[in-house]
Amino acid sequence: MAGLLLDTLRGRKSQRAPVWLMRQAGRYLPEYRALRADKGGFLELVHDSAAAAEVTLQPVRRFGFDGAILFSDILVIPHALGQDLAFLAGEGPRLSPPLVDGSLEALGRVPERLEPVYRTVALVRERLEAEGYGGVTLLGFAGSPWTVATYMIAGQGSRDHQAARTMAYRDPAAVQAIIDAIVEVTIDYLARQVQAGAEAVQLFDSWAGSLAPAEFERWVIAPNARIVAGLKRIHPDTPIIGFPKGSGAKLPAYARETGVDAVGLDETVDPRWAATALPAGMPVQGNFDPLLLLAGGAALEPAARAIREAFADRPHVFNLGHGIDKETPIAHVERLVAAVRGAAG
Repeated sequence: MAGLLLDTLRGRKSQRAPVWLMRQAGRYLPEYRALRADKGGFLELVHDSAAAAEVTLQPVRRFGFDGAILFSDILVIPHALGQDLAFLAGEGPRLSPPLVDGSLEALGRVPERLEPVYRTVALVRERLEAEGYGGVTLLGFAGSPWTVATYMIAGQGSRDHQAARTMAYRDPAAVQAIIDAIVEVTIDYLARQVQAGAEAVQLFDSWAGSLAPAEFERWVIAPNARIVAGLKRIHPDTPIIGFPKGSGAKLPAYARETGVDAVGLDETVDPRWAATALPAGMPVQGNFDPLLLLAGGAALEPAARAIREAFADRPHVFNLGHGIDKETPIAHVERLVAAVRGAAG
């Protein structure tokens, strides 16, 4: 029996909005911190399927979310494409060799590096049923090509993605080759997640907002449309959520042209504008400010209510506008979930 979240992503409007939070399985939870300390590091946790399944389930058990999102990372794709991946304490991820100085052709693909992810999905699906959470929708995910490419080119994260953006102007053929490789691997990666038990998937384009309009068309809309079409050929009934963070006024074009089933909104988007600008009947997801959740206070419930009211006439998945901050008090999350579930239509 399909759960509330899955029904909503398929276009059914309900009185209560399903709720899950991006980065809900993470450092704000003491049970996560304990398990990560035991495993010794983030990548070790991702590659340990039993541990990653446990992390995926932790927030579902604690808060009763309507969705369980796979615990993994978007950079497993460059790792499978042959770059070395490390997470350095206090510095974040590092990929080597960075493609701003290197060659995609010099990398040797290592698809078996993705096998632990598929095992994690299968374990979560099994344990959701065994623990009585059969109505919770299991979400898979991948990074969208532009966002993943920014890391592959620079070898690390950056504030303005200058290396990737400059390379896209100077050598668009080289960037296109990187994007093409990411698209190809991502279609298979998501298809395998669905095969293992994921019921819906999300494409995270966290750095979509860094691009000029014409570049957005080429590096965000076009490759995401190819992934959606490729996955739909294999799994036509699996809902796909697109999350192009920071895209602002380009959101309607993204929603129309990529073929995604639902679109995620970051916290800078006015939900009242989105409710009228996006295609009629399209499910939307979002877009509570993660910093308001961190801060708490009297504004929390009214802000949640305003988002729900803005999307009263279309299917809506309540979520944050980006990932939950690691310092967020658990009591604030409990308040937000109670506010969403206590709201009418």
